[in-house]
Amino acid sequence: MPLTIHHLQVSQSERLPWLCEELHIPYTLTLHHRAPLLSPPSIKDLNPLGQAPVIQDGNLTLAESAACAEYIIHVYGNGELALPPSHKNYADYLYWFHLANGNLQPLALMMMHVSRIDGAGSSAAGLTERLGKLLALMDARLVENAWLAGDEFTAADIMTVFTLTTMRVFYPFDLTGYQGILTYLERVVQREGYRKARAKADPELELMIEGKAPPSFIERLEAEGKM
Repeated sequence: MPLTIHHLQVSQSERLPWLCEELHIPYTLTLHHRAPLLSPPSIKDLNPLGQAPVIQDGNLTLAESAACAEYIIHVYGNGELALPPSHKNYADYLYWFHLANGNLQPLALMMMHVSRIDGAGSSAAGLTERLGKLLALMDARLVENAWLAGDEFTAADIMTVFTLTTMRVFYPFDLTGYQGILTYLERVVQREGYRKARAKADPELELMIEGKAPPSFIERLEAEGKM
């Protein structure tokens, strides 16, 4: 039985189909639709926290994006897309791989929640400043390097791109002026693995690689008469 990926559409679980496509790993993709904004019961049946992604491999059921990515890389991918300790860019790989869900994505989520409570208050201002510093750091890295870990495309890129693209339908931050990031995203969407994964996982979703943030998910639901 092949690896099964449970993907909540329009969510960070988009990383795993992309990872498998890049690694040329056979997998079964099960799509779960939001109901209409949050996770449906089908995800909650797999993960009590109601979060995706979830993978199943035989008797194993595993959640958490980074854990799932590392499992796939090392169990199915023979370590490809992860840099070994002997690689000159190993520390860079580790830093950017873990920054994605250890700093960047939690910050975007925090800003999303605070914006609904605090509006343009002091808390929002502080978080906006922090996001600006983080994006500037990433932009500088990508002006000098094709990929986050250096010359090689790695899982650090797969972990990061969601927050720079699809996450912006939930918190619409602007990337205008971050030319290193925008050029990077153009490279990403030219990858065959990315295009194949997008066609399977979220075929109706635009690429979201422009500087200006895309329409919000709530606006989309309202336009469809679902909210």
